[in-house]
Amino acid sequence: MPPTHRSVERHRRDTGPPKTGSGEKDVLLGFLDYLRASVIAKTHGVPEPQIRTPGVTSGTNLLGLVKHLTHVERHWLLGHPTPDWEATFRPEPDESADDLLLAYRETTARANEVIAACPDLAAAGPRPGGRPGPAPSLRWTLTHLIEETGRHAGHADILRELIDGATGR
Repeated sequence: MPPTHRSVERHRRDTGPPKTGSGEKDVLLGFLDYLRASVIAKTHGVPEPQIRTPGVTSGTNLLGLVKHLTHVERHWLLGHPTPDWEATFRPEPDESADDLLLAYRETTARANEVIAACPDLAAAGPRPGGRPGPAPSLRWTLTHLIEETGRHAGHADILRELIDGATGR
């Protein structure tokens, strides 16, 4: 029996790795943007309250992952301090999904401007969280953001499948 339209939609095939330029910065930013888009895609079509309802005992939820990743990018690339990392995983009742997704998109756009302005990946990147002392290289920062975003994209995959069975990007 052929799959129904609904089952095909819920079990889409994953997209392959992103197409990027050949330069190191192009490759790193291409993969980071790919993962950012994957996280956002997991929120499409998820209504309230499911988008903020914890899917696991730890309290992790889709909207909390978006809020956390916004703070991660602000901390590492825009120099914003983050005094309470645990709080970044918890969307407040007055924070709408649309507002938090817009904040993530705006933050990643500003972060991409910072990345584009840096001519040398070996040079120090922005000072994370405004802390004193030397900043890590932009290469290290981008690699860390790929790791962090990839990890949470995997969490989002699982949470979305628990919500409605949707898989793939």
